Amino acid sequence: MPPRQARLPNLLLMTDERMGDALWIALQQLPRGAGIVFRHYGLPSGERRALYERVRAIARRRRLVLILAASPAQAAAWKADGVHGRSPRRVARPLIRSAPAHDGMELRAACHADLRLVSPVFPTRSHPGGRALGAVRLGLMLGRDRDGIVALGGMNHRRAQALRNLGITRWAAIDGLIRT
Repeated sequence: MPPRQARLPNLLLMTDERMGDALWIALQQLPRGAGIVFRHYGLPSGERRALYERVRAIARRRRLVLILAASPAQAAAWKADGVHGRSPRRVARPLIRSAPAHDGMELRAACHADLRLVSPVFPTRSHPGGRALGAVRLGLMLGRDRDGIVALGGMNHRRAQALRNLGITRWAAIDGLIRT
């Protein structure tokens, strides 16, 4: 059984540098129990850590699950609730594990993860011109396996509701969670 199974979020905010100050708005709009996948890969390490600590303080106060895109050792050292990435390595402290999957092969490789972020489901600004799966291809790729699946890519509240017909109850977004 995955660690902290009861705490696996149904909604995830994917952070990155493009968000700018909208990050703070999005963090305030997340419902309790939602999750954050802290990425911000492009920042120098000191700036990334400082920003992470600010996000971590908000996550703790608002009871949000915080997942760090890094190595499992770094996620444990930074006191994250989970780790995001392709590494199958375990760490001494149990962490929620999330992994990206863009095709069937990556989906199978992510079998160790508690949350498998399948993308892009719909066209997205993150990958302009990239081929999106769409609901039908997503359903075919997953087969009967819906355990821990998180739809990502062009997601918003309306599209998340539509995917419920496929048995997909978890979703993640960047822009789709920022209501202005």
